[in-house]
Formats: sequence, structure tokens, C-alpha cells
Amino acid sequence: MIKVLNIISDTNIGGAGRVILNYLRYTHRDRFETWIALPRGSLLKAPLEEAGGRVLEVDGIADRSYHREDVKTLRALMEVQRPHIVHTHGCLSGRIAAKKCHIPVVYSRHSAFPVPAKLKYPPGRWVNKLVNEHYADRIIAVSPATRDNLTEAGISPRKITVVMNGVSPVPPTAPEERAALRAALSIPPEDTVFGILARLEDYKGHLYLVEAVRLLKERGREGFTVLVAGTGPFAQELARAVERAGVGDRLRLLGFRSDVPALLSILDVQLNCSYGTEATSMALLEGMSLGLPTVASDYGGNPWVVEDGKSGLLFPSRDAAALAAALERLLDRPQERAEMGRRARALYEERFTGEVFARNTENIYLDILKGA
Repeated sequence: MIKVLNIISDTNIGGAGRVILNYLRYTHRDRFETWIALPRGSLLKAPLEEAGGRVLEVDGIADRSYHREDVKTLRALMEVQRPHIVHTHGCLSGRIAAKKCHIPVVYSRHSAFPVPAKLKYPPGRWVNKLVNEHYADRIIAVSPATRDNLTEAGISPRKITVVMNGVSPVPPTAPEERAALRAALSIPPEDTVFGILARLEDYKGHLYLVEAVRLLKERGREGFTVLVAGTGPFAQELARAVERAGVGDRLRLLGFRSDVPALLSILDVQLNCSYGTEATSMALLEGMSLGLPTVASDYGGNPWVVEDGKSGLLFPSRDAAALAAALERLLDRPQERAEMGRRARALYEERFTGEVFARNTENIYLDILKGA
């Protein structure tokens, strides 16, 4: 049995935590034993245990990548647990502790963002390369965009393996349930429904969606509803923008929703408007599992998830006019939407299932242990 110790410093349930949860659903339990070290009190504890992970709560490490005391704490933990591999999710302290214990290290990078100048050029580039290459035997990039970020900051491509995220398929709801939810949300039966499920942060691009809806209304377009689900620090500013633009009759702010499968099931098209930190969007993958076409920005990992013109449409990030044109195209072409949805479902089955993701991850573990 191969014992893998994952280390994550998140106190909330974010993208990295969801990646571990998806892995746990599809791991080969007869070959791999998955342990997870996380901060005491983290919201990830209960869902990870429910998914079959063995959780170790750690004092310290909460929402930080490095602290010298965290290195000592994690080193002591490893000396007791004796894992065969340590897999860190952004936690530099865990990588350093594993190296001190002579345990092979995998490091996953879960985001894609513009590389700051201090990492593009010496001496910052040299330091970044030295630290990341010394304290990781293999770096997993969750999209080609993430890989490009890493290499742009000086890290050798030989250290990096791209493993795109995978998710469990979303169970579709029954037709009568979909009709009931549309009625509850006061969506006219004939409307085409667009939707975005994302945390409300400025870089998620919601303001450009508001402007795109305003442009469509200005052209006299009707017969569509845009649903925005999610919470976050940008909520009040977004609500003010909707009011200023006068689009509240077409764009609904739903706030937090626990009924994600039901909400996805009433969409005709899913949206992603991000211009920051987007790698492999698991929300898009979940929609694809239901056969939803996508309208997404061309930022980060989106172009490696959406086949432009085949499974959806890409638009230049921060371009509200281009976004409006994409929405209008799919609003007017129901047959094209249906064809794109079929292709999206096929892409999900081929590339983005939880099984594909887990096997690719475990192949890296085996390859490292072979080398060790």
C-alpha cells in the first residue's frame, strides 16, 4: 500500500480542496492510502472524511504557505506517519519538511495568473526557480496556462506535468423539477437561460456580463434570462452595477445556492467571464457533464477546456461587446447550442472525468517512486 500525505493550508473549501475531494472519489483504494494534513478547524475536514480521506488536523499552517514553525510541525508529523509521498497544494512549509525527511514531494499549482515582473527577471526568477525545483520532485500544473506561468517564472518544463482537473458527473434533475425551479425563479417558459456559478470577486468578470446584458437590452433583445449564483466580497458592488445598468429584469442575482445540480439543469448555456486566476474551471467541467455549451473568456485555462466554435464560444477577456455578441449568437441558434452541448458532453467523457484525473495523478506517484 502506497501512503500519500496531502498537505493543504486552506481553512475554507476552495478549488484545491475540491481537487482532493474529486481524487478521493476515484482513487484506487486497494493501492493508495490517502491522508490529508490541514489546519485545525478547517471546513474541509468533514467532507474529506466523508469521501474516505484520513484527516490529520495541524496547529498552525492556516491560510499561509510558509512559516518556520510550520516546517517543524509538519516534519514531526511526517516522522510519525512515514508517508511514501508528500503531495502539497501550495504549502511551501510542507515541501521543505518533506525534503528534510527525505520523502519525495509532489507540488500542485492550482491557479493561473499574470506573472509579476519580480519573478520574470533576475534575481527573483533565479530564487523562484531554485526554491520550487529544489523542494519538489514533480510539479503538477492543472492546465497548460498554469504550466506556462511556471516556466515564465523560470521553472524548467522537465519538472512540470500537466494534469487537468476532473470532476464527478452532475446528476440531471427530472423535467418536472426543472419546470418547478424555473417557475420558482419567475423565468418565462420560452426564455433561453444563461448562467454563471462563481464566487463574486472582481476578477471573475461579472461587471462585463452586466454590460453585455445592457448592450443586448439596448438592441431590443428579449427572450433570455441570466442567472448569477454565488457570494463573495464583490456582491454589493455587483448589485449596484446591475441597478445602474437597469438590467435587473434580465440578470438575476441569486446569492448562495446549495442546489447546484438543479440550477445547472435549467441552464441552456453556462458562462465564465474571468480575467484572473482561472486554470481548469471545475464549474465548467460540471456543466459539460450535463451537456451544456459554454460562453467563456479566453483567459487562463479556458481555451483548453472549451473548443471554440465546437463545444462553446470564447471571447476576449474584459470585452463586453464580444461577450454580448456571443450571447446573441447562441440566443438565436438553438440548433447550434444543441450541437455544442453534445460535443461538450463528449469532451467531458474523453478528458475531464474524475477517473481520468485520478489515474493521471496516480501515474505520477508511481513514476516518482520508481525513480526513488
